Amino acid sequence: MWDRIVFRVNRLRERLWVRPLTFCLLSVVAALLARFANGLEIADQLPAINPDSIKILLSITASSMLVIATLAVASMVSAYASAASTATPRAFSLLISDDVSKNALSIFMGAFIYTFVSLVALENGFYQRGGNFVLFILTIAVLAWVILTFVRWVDWIARLGRIGTTVDKVEEATMSALCNRRLLPSLGGAAATNDVTQGTPVFATKIGYVQHVNMSALQACAEAQETRVTVSAIPGAFASPGRPLLHLEESDINESEVDLGPMRDAFELGKKRVYDSDPRFGLIALSEIASRALSPAVNDPGTAIEIMGSFVRLFSEFTQPLEEDENTEAKYDRVFVPLLSGRELLDDSFRPIVRDGAGIVELQVRVQKTLQSIASMGDKNLANAAKQMSRSALRRSELDMSFKHDIEAVASAARWSADD
Repeated sequence: MWDRIVFRVNRLRERLWVRPLTFCLLSVVAALLARFANGLEIADQLPAINPDSIKILLSITASSMLVIATLAVASMVSAYASAASTATPRAFSLLISDDVSKNALSIFMGAFIYTFVSLVALENGFYQRGGNFVLFILTIAVLAWVILTFVRWVDWIARLGRIGTTVDKVEEATMSALCNRRLLPSLGGAAATNDVTQGTPVFATKIGYVQHVNMSALQACAEAQETRVTVSAIPGAFASPGRPLLHLEESDINESEVDLGPMRDAFELGKKRVYDSDPRFGLIALSEIASRALSPAVNDPGTAIEIMGSFVRLFSEFTQPLEEDENTEAKYDRVFVPLLSGRELLDDSFRPIVRDGAGIVELQVRVQKTLQSIASMGDKNLANAAKQMSRSALRRSELDMSFKHDIEAVASAARWSADD
């Protein structure tokens, strides 16, 4: 249940309107709560504030906040468009959930609503001596908050749509997903060691990508049916009526006698993939950014080379040994989930880059060094997959390069993966 709540909250964070609406409601509450200072015992001892001075501050703030909020929206949209055109559209959800930008827009909108409500209340005699003092203090605090936010936001928005910022955000999201999968390689269930297609298949009734699997719900269903289930469609898989979501262990189970609705409902399906529990999606996004940088229109192999460093950091963290306090015991012993394939992870990461940059010697040398680093991290499956990818990259380079010394440089860098 908690995992599903976190999943829903993360989806709300991707909505641009949620936080501004919250700040607007809080601003209205703050403006109205100032009235309660009228009834305080110390209200008569508070300094008397001229309401006209408060009106001037509120009027200046109100007239400028709407302009600044409009500027913030226009700048954010421009940054999103720039990131989509220079990096990858798959990074849009990460950019729109950026806390700095959303906080800035929320504060600007909240300040505008606060000043509007406060002006109306002030003009209608809503506040007395104590209320005027509290309203004055609140207005000064709001102005200071707006100024500090604006200064910070200007510095951030200048970098938001840049390729480097986008790469950092995608790497951060991918790192989080890989770390979660490192701790829970089978999503909290047992590792599926047998063929995941064995048993009675349960098909999806909708079409879309698996965004989240509610493991506790599957465990409850398996216990109720006194069976075991093997998940066939892990987060990131494309579900369709012809592709099973899972398989029931008992092959003689009659689907007409079993309520399969709760099992299907345990799979959150959507039109797009999400980064939360789908580390392969993050690797694909990074690969897309590098592939676009290698296109003739952009011709920026340096970005692809920098992303090689991202891959080393990601796989290094993913292959770290578990600490003693990191418990990875299967909480859901009736649910079996396949592990991530090292070959698929490296295919997602390197294949587009190797294909599109086969003729760039600097990039291919870096690819070979990156694969060698991944192979030396201690994971046998990743090591074997890295050697296969290294040989494939070398063959592509030999077919695409015409200069002998370039081919020799790549071959020298790939010597570590030569067949024994």
